[in-house]
Parts: sequence; C-alpha cells; structure tokens
Amino acid sequence: MVKTNEYGDVVEIVLSNPPVNALGSAVRKSLLEAVEQAEARQAVKAIVIRGNGKLFSGGADITEFGKPLVDPGLSELINRVEACQKPVVALIHGMALGGGLELALGCHYRLAAAGAKLGLPEVKLGLLPGAGGTQRLPRLIHGETALGMITSGNPISAEQAVEIGLVDEIVTGPDHTGAAVAFARSLDRVRRTADLPTRTTEADIDIFIASNARTFGQLEAPATCAEAVRASMLPLEQGLTEERELFIQLMKSDQSKALRHIFFAERAAGKIKGLPEDVKKRTIARVGVIGAGTMGGGISMNFLSNGIPVTIAETNQEALDRGVNAVRKNYEASAAKGRMSESQVETAMGMLTPTLDFDALGDCDLVIEAVYEDMDLKKQIFARLDTIAKPGAILATNTSLLDVDEIAAATSRPGDVVGMHFFSPANIMKLLEVVRGAKTADDTLATAMDMGRKIGKIAVVAGVCYGFIGNRILLPRREQSLKLLLEGATPAQIDKIHTDFGLPMGPFHITDLAGVDLGWHRDPSRVDNIVDALCAEGRWGQKTGAGFYDYDEKRRPSPSSATQGIIEKFRAEAGITPREISDEEIVVRTLYTMVNEAILILQKGIAQRASDIDVVWVYGYGWPSWRGGPVYWGDQVGFANIDAGLRKYSRELGPEFKIAENLASYEFK
Repeated sequence: MVKTNEYGDVVEIVLSNPPVNALGSAVRKSLLEAVEQAEARQAVKAIVIRGNGKLFSGGADITEFGKPLVDPGLSELINRVEACQKPVVALIHGMALGGGLELALGCHYRLAAAGAKLGLPEVKLGLLPGAGGTQRLPRLIHGETALGMITSGNPISAEQAVEIGLVDEIVTGPDHTGAAVAFARSLDRVRRTADLPTRTTEADIDIFIASNARTFGQLEAPATCAEAVRASMLPLEQGLTEERELFIQLMKSDQSKALRHIFFAERAAGKIKGLPEDVKKRTIARVGVIGAGTMGGGISMNFLSNGIPVTIAETNQEALDRGVNAVRKNYEASAAKGRMSESQVETAMGMLTPTLDFDALGDCDLVIEAVYEDMDLKKQIFARLDTIAKPGAILATNTSLLDVDEIAAATSRPGDVVGMHFFSPANIMKLLEVVRGAKTADDTLATAMDMGRKIGKIAVVAGVCYGFIGNRILLPRREQSLKLLLEGATPAQIDKIHTDFGLPMGPFHITDLAGVDLGWHRDPSRVDNIVDALCAEGRWGQKTGAGFYDYDEKRRPSPSSATQGIIEKFRAEAGITPREISDEEIVVRTLYTMVNEAILILQKGIAQRASDIDVVWVYGYGWPSWRGGPVYWGDQVGFANIDAGLRKYSRELGPEFKIAENLASYEFK
C-alpha cells in the first residue's frame, strides 16, 4: 500500500492505493510502519511523503464510515507523523483533499506542484475534518481563511496556498521528487504545527458564524465546523478530543446520513443495469446542435468547454447570430470573474461553427436537437436528420417531456436515437437525464452516458414516459397546487411550505421563473383553467413582470390582486367555497404526492433505482441534499405515514389520483 525509495539520506514514502490513494486501514498501517522504520535509521536525515499516480491523496476511505475503527486511526497516524524526530515533507501534486490534506498538515513542511488543489470537503458530507484539520489549519493560516476553507469545503490552488502560508514552496520543473529530496536534505529541524498558536479568536468565530448564517441556512455541519475551529484555542490534545466528539455528533446526524446517501447515489447513477460491461462506446469527435436558443447555446458550451468542436444550426441568420453572441457573452462573463482566460474564450469560440445549412450536420458524430416542445416539429427534424447524418451518428433529442420512441420512429435507425435532457441553464446545471428508448442500442446509451461524464454532468438513465423522472414527479405537485388555490390556499402560502422545507423556490415561483406560458396552447380565446387565464392576460411570469405574482423592476415578487381575482372567478364557476388550508395538508398534497409518484416510476421501471430519483431531484431541481432526495426522505418520514396521509386526503386529491401499490410496505433500497 506504500512504497519506499531511498535517495541517500532521504527516504521517500509513496502512497499507492489507486485510484485516489484513499487512506484506508491498510494504507494507514503500512505508512505508519514506513515512517517509524525511516525514523529509526540513523543514516536517514529526512522523509518525503507523496502520492503515486495523479494525486497526493483524496482523503479517508469513505466506505469505512460507520464501521468499527481499525487501528491505526487516521488521527493517530497523523499525530505519529507529526511527532517524528526527523523532518517530514509532504510533496503534494494533483489533489490533497480531506484526510489527505490533514496528513499534509501533520507533516513538518509542505511543497506543492503548480496547479495542485488543497481542500477539506468533509462539510459537503455533513461532517467536519476529523483527523486534526480543524485544529492544525487555524495554526498555519489566518482564522477567517481557515474557517472559510473548512465551512465551504471548496479547495484552493497551490498558488493560493503559498500566499496564505499553508504551503512552503511551489515545486517547478519536471523532477518534483528531486526538488523535494533536495528541499528535505536542506532542513536542519522539525517544525510541528502542533507547537504553533492558533491564529483565530473567539470574536473571529462569532463574527464569522453570524455573517454566514444565511449561507449556512438549515445545514448543521458548517456551524459545527466553526465550533470545532474554536477548539483550536485549546492545547492540541484537548482540541483534538473536542473535534472528535463533534465529528461523531455529525456522523450520527440525519443530515450527514442523507448527504452520504447522495454521495454514493451519484456514483451508482452511472452504472447501467442490464448493459454488458464490454460495450464499446462510439467515438465523438464533433457534436451538432439544432437550435441556437438559450438551451441550444448552453448545450453547445458544455462541449466547447471540454475541447469538443460544435456545429450549431439555425433556420435564420438573426436567431443564429443572437445565439452565438449569447454564447460569447456567457464566456466573457466567466472570464471577467477570473474563471477562464481571454485566450480560453477565443479557443472555445473558435471551435463553434454556426450554420444555416442543415446538411453541415452530416459530419457530426452526435447531433442534439434543442428546439421547443412540439412533437410534429421534432419528428420532422429527425426524419430529415435520418437522411443527412452519417452512419453510426447518435441522434439525440433534448425533449423534457415527449415520447422518445415516437421521435425515434421518424427515422430508419431508432437504435441510434436517445434522449439527452439537459437542465436549464444547460451550461451550468449538472444533471443530464439520458432517456433510453425501446430500441436504443446499447452502445448508443453507453456513449451518451459517457459523454455526460466527459462534459462534467451527472448522468442518470431514464425510461420513456411523459416527463421521464424529474418532470414526471412534478406533475402531481403542479396539479395539487392549482387545486389548492381553488380551495382556499394562496400562492405565497404554498411556496413558503416548500422554501421552509429547503427547496430554493416553491411551485409558483418556479412557474413564474420558467414562464407561465411554457407549454401554453397560444390561443387567448381558449381559457380552460387558471394558467390559461394568466397567459391570455399576458401574465407570463417574470419576463413580463406579472404571473402568479407581480414583480417590480428588480424582479422581486409580491402578491397579486389580479391573480387572486382570476382564482376567485374559477372558484365561483366551480362552486367551491374557500376554506382554511393547513400546512399539513399542503405538505401531504404537494410533497407526499411526489414521493408517491417516485414509487410509481420505480414500479414501472422508468428509473433504474430509487437513488437515481434522488440524484435527479437534488441536482436538477434543488431538492435539499441534506434531505437526501424524495425517496430517501419518504423513507425517513415512513412510507406507511406517506400512505396514511394520502388516504386521509384522498377525497381532496381527487378520483384520478392513484396511490402506488403497496406504498405502505415499500422498502427503500
């Protein structure tokens, strides 16, 4: 698990546990032995620790969480490294994350290769660095900076680490080991982090917690991390004891359990059930995108940003120019924020080929249709693509709702057709629903999933049904929310239930943001429901300054008397007497119904596994990750309780509402 190399009076210890050099029990044991053996040898002057492969260490072995501790523990190992009587140098390349950075903090000196990343991401799993990270980091760098790193979990660059005093030097040149050995040989003393005073104060921590209260929101771990940093004002041994107690507290918390569920669910989502492991993926050297609107431009950026050329096609020059300019504007905004250089902007734009010639898509290996949701139009496009696209090209539709099998039937090669549902804004949102049609070939599906990974998306396989996974689960919430308005609830009351729950927005705020007119039939004379009436009056949401809410010039919402008038008109026509609606009823009819729909999806085989649904909703719709996703949350509430709640309000839900079979006895897997 570790290898040793000798360079005269310097011993190099190499962590070798691919793929991320996780510090599992076997690695910890062999590293401890190697350090002690090197320390015991009189001829050895110093020790260098580095990682094999592409990185120093990705941290603790998360599969050990919740299991009996196997000695030596990570904290014990790091304490022993720090206590070593000979200088120990950490040589960081690639990444040093979590326990990997904690190990480096326990070393006496730290070197880093240019471009390396250093971070303590434990907070993102609802935890805190439990092997001395909250105690040693504030001794090396300013308290506010340490608090920011620990409570955000975001890594910093090697260059930033040098500036703040976390790393001693940047290692340049091709021979990192040689430079580290020379540095180690020049040392004449140990320099233990434990001997340094903390660089934070009580006031620093109090101010930091107060000023970040809104950012922390309902998350428990960030504030607990800050309290652990407070313990760095104690002697190290006492601080480590306090850190450990707080770590165990978080480890047992419901939030951490939910966050760890999502961590593993994200990794499971990429595994395709029923697909042979030896399926050969198709080569994608150029991508075509049909439609230069907001979605088409965003989809294009995903590929351009990852070095894949894109041909983007439109039907008229004005729309094409507008789309290309929007892509450039987005890239320039990123450059202005320091996220990319001007040369990178020009490189990306240089790989974009705008065209009005549909035939230009003929040399693309993957073509993604991104036009508006009209089945007839999509079928026309795919029928034409069938005659233009080269053999073996993958033909993908970005539809968020429609039947992928019906679209595929417009071609003579349904095996090449797949759904690739990007979420808006497509260049930012991480989720990609890959929709497997009845005739989608194995290599088509495998390639689509692989491309999702290559462009930085979390790809989830979905089966064919109206709305697939994410939007399908939205349907009952939307239907019940509108019914609740007629029965006496207000948009603000319903939305508040959802934001208090932890969602970024409620159903009516979301509708106003996306556009009330999305999916509207466009006939103002045909008014069958509240949404039709809003659209007929031009209340299309934020873009028109009015939807379910009224909006000011800064798009701040306020209750609308006009909307209330429309609601009351439909209520009177339906003969409904308004009543007081309890929060409990709103929760059952808008959140419990989502869990029920998720179980129906699972029973119909639309989703491969329950955790895939949770991934879709966390990464595509802002479901609070600390609640673990709809199915995980349903398990925490209790499926028997979900079932009972739905049956309690069965009359209000309506005769068309179907409770999933055996919902009360469903077992979360």
